[in-house]
Formats: sequence, C-alpha cells, structure tokens
Amino acid sequence: MSWMRFFKFMSHDMAIDLGTANTVVYVRGRGIVLNEPSVVAIETINGVKKVKAVGDDAKLMMGKTPDQIQAIRPLRDGVIADIDVAEQMIKHFIQKVHGQRRFPRWPEIVICVPSGSTTVERRAIRDAASNAGASQVFLIEEPMAAAIGADMPVTEPVGSMVVDIGGGTTEVAVLSLRGLAYTTSVRVGGDKMDESISNYIRRNHNLLIGEATAERIKHQAGMAHPPEDGVGITVHVKGRDLVNGVPKEIEITQAQIAEALTEPVNTIVQGVRLALENTAPELAADIVDQGIVLTGGGALLKGIDKVLREATGLPVTVAEDPLTCVALGTGRALEDEIYRGVLQTA
Repeated sequence: MSWMRFFKFMSHDMAIDLGTANTVVYVRGRGIVLNEPSVVAIETINGVKKVKAVGDDAKLMMGKTPDQIQAIRPLRDGVIADIDVAEQMIKHFIQKVHGQRRFPRWPEIVICVPSGSTTVERRAIRDAASNAGASQVFLIEEPMAAAIGADMPVTEPVGSMVVDIGGGTTEVAVLSLRGLAYTTSVRVGGDKMDESISNYIRRNHNLLIGEATAERIKHQAGMAHPPEDGVGITVHVKGRDLVNGVPKEIEITQAQIAEALTEPVNTIVQGVRLALENTAPELAADIVDQGIVLTGGGALLKGIDKVLREATGLPVTVAEDPLTCVALGTGRALEDEIYRGVLQTA
C-alpha cells in the first residue's frame, strides 16, 4: 500500500446521507457505521441552549418533552431548516463514529443533496459540514447516489431511471454517462405520508395523533393501493379525542390508510410520469428494457411498485436495500475513482 493510500485510509473520510428522517454515515474502508434519526433534543437552562440528546435518544423524546426541552428535526423537505442545530447533529455523529481518536487531518466529507435544492440550500449544507470539522466538503445529488448504491449502470451510455422516495422529497431521475439527463424533485415523501394519515384520522375520527403514531401506522399497515378484500388488516390507534378532550383508542382498517395515502402516492406517480414525458427517445428506449428502480424508505410502502407499474406500463423493481442505497452510493463515490466525476465542490 502506498503512503498516499495509507494516509487516505487512516484519515477516516466519511460519506453522509443527511436525510430528513434518518442520517446514515459511511466511513472509508469500514462501510456503514451509523444509521440514526435526524433529530436533536435541545435543553434551555437559564436562557442557555445546549444539546441534550441526538439521534435515537432524541427521537424517543418527540412529542413528550417538558417546556425546557425541544426535540427538533433540523432538516425539512430534504434541506436544512436550522443550520445551527444541523451543525451540532453532524458534529455529534462524527464524534460518535470516531470517538476521541486524533486524525492526521480532518476528514473529507461527501454529503448528498436533493437535485432540486437551491444554491443557498447547498451552501447551508456545506457550511454545516465545514463547521462540524470537515477539511473539504463534496456534494453528490441524491438520485445519482441512489443509483450507484443500487448497482445501476450509471457510468455506461445506457439510460437508467431511479425513483428515490425519502423522508422529505422524492427524487426522480434519468441517468447516463455519470450525469443526470433529466431530474425532478417532488417535495413529497415519508413525512407527507405521515401527515396525510394524521389529517385523515383527525378529519374522519376527530382524533389527534402525533408524528410517531402516524409513522407507526404507516409502517404497520401502509399501502399504496386498496387491499384486495377491500378492508385489509385492522390497526389500533391511540390519541386525544378532539370532541371530549380525553385520551381515546379507535380502530382503522388498511383500506382507510390506503385512502389517506392516495394524495402523496398520486403526487409521486405524477412526478414519475413527468420525467418519462421529458426523457429523450433513445434514453426512453433503454428504460423500457431496464425498467425503474425504487430506492429510499418510501420504496418499502406496500404496493408502491405495483401502482407505478400500472401507471407507466414499465417494469418496476425495489432495490435490494432501499433504506441504505443513498449512503452506499455516496460511500462508493468517496472510495472509487470511477465515480469521482459525479462529486461537486462548488
């Protein structure tokens, strides 16, 4: 091993999928080492704010904190909403991954960004990583990272289509020769699905539920289309009765949950159809053969592949590990010279 390669291996360079719902960290030579919720709990004592918990510990506090503690999600719709809190979160994750070990230099960090993010939003992400201790920050667009992580032929002259359904955004892209031939970012993802479930239950059952409860319902019984028997499984839901103001438990069916998710699912379908309508003919011909690959946590929504298959008439497959595809792709772009051309420095 050359000294330069040894130095790089020892530098602990990192790739970060800074997601709205979860942050996944990939370290050079070690792979994925951390996967935790993008949540920070801030405690205020005598007007002074300090970080009380980050990640898994902070998520447990959401909706259950006293007045002096706030559980904050610093990213919304795929971009940083609170740069100071995001910086604290990134610092915490770097320290958690590497402990107190001293480095020959601060690590290089590659962070993925939504393809539709603005220059200001990208600068906020870069500044947060720089202030957290990065020697150099590279950016990679989420759909490119997802495609690399899903082992799609992004370096070849072949058209590929990826749909990355994250927490805050859905990235739809057609890729070829290390570039995005067409891309669109729809600000609908897992969070909007949770919100739709909450709104449906409040509107139809006069029951107020929290984010964590809505997310649990989605994971347990979420479907992109109505169940075959018209009812599906039944889920128990606890919340606050808006009429009487007391805690209450109700039952809802999988068919009702599918109805609640109709709007966000249709928005994702429209984004995919728009991308196909704007794809060059030769690339479209390749997509007929290659099909569409789904990545991201939203790809785990039951029946989402079937809905897209029916809407487009194309083969649709879910990546092998959709939750970590973006982080794996970001890590490969960090490690493998063949992908270095997809990284952005400005």
